Amino acid sequence: VAMERTKAREAAFKALFQLEYQDGAEEAINYALEEYDLKNRLKRRVAQTVQGTKLNQGEIDELISAHLKTGWKLSRLAITDRVILRLSVYEMCFAENKLDPPIAINEALKLAKLYGSSDTSGKFINGVLSAIAK
Repeated sequence: VAMERTKAREAAFKALFQLEYQDGAEEAINYALEEYDLKNRLKRRVAQTVQGTKLNQGEIDELISAHLKTGWKLSRLAITDRVILRLSVYEMCFAENKLDPPIAINEALKLAKLYGSSDTSGKFINGVLSAIAK
């Protein structure tokens, strides 16, 4: 079950990443899901996560921005890192079934290992999410 949820999160990440470049959440979700063989319940979870992240993006971005080091701007972050942060903050703070911060952070670090912009992405993402969790 945990592996399935990780795949669903990865699909949500890919859909959100695609939405950084183009509009059309439904198309992005469907495209991301093509890669994964997920049960319907997890497909719904992917859709809810993507739509919820986009719906709450203003508040999510404010939260992230408030916890960046002085002088850092959200717009300057690598897109992959920004998307991982948004997805994780959504799961910790806005999702219907919120994830406990340690779990959300651990899942974010898995994504950072696979898709982060650099070797230090995980450390950076961990720092921001830990600060938000407090």
